[in-house]
Amino acid sequence: MKKLILCAICAICGFTTASAQKFGHVNTQEIIQAMPEYSKAETEIKTLQEQYEADLKSMQDELTKKAEAFDKEQATLPDNIKQRRQQELQDMYQKIQQSYQDNQQALQKASQEKMQAITAKVLDAIKAVGQEGSYVIINEVNAGIPYISTTLSTDVTAQVKTKLGLK
Repeated sequence: MKKLILCAICAICGFTTASAQKFGHVNTQEIIQAMPEYSKAETEIKTLQEQYEADLKSMQDELTKKAEAFDKEQATLPDNIKQRRQQELQDMYQKIQQSYQDNQQALQKASQEKMQAITAKVLDAIKAVGQEGSYVIINEVNAGIPYISTTLSTDVTAQVKTKLGLK
């Protein structure tokens, strides 16, 4: 009798375990790069970066012109004017450095904001595919997981792309 109950429990556990073990894997990098939002975000970031670079270049050109002018007339200037002009050049240089740092931070923030929206959209699609397909887990193939069995796990990348309306 004990053996019969034990076999029944093992059979039930084995059946529920076998039916519950549906695993998937996905390549979000491939999905994100196929999204039009990603291309648009890349273009916007590149445009912003070019604008910042142009602004910095004009500031540097102005500094260079003022520095060259100062070098030419420095010997003839009184000490108080010479010190004031040196301070102006130093202030301009510091302003350029600060602008560069501010621009880098603004670029990083803009990039993070755009990618956050794209990533959230992809994660929602992955969750929907996971729920529809009754997956226990869907792993990211590029997440640094040491091993994902592609034979025991289903690649749901195409399903997620379809869910997002991508080819």
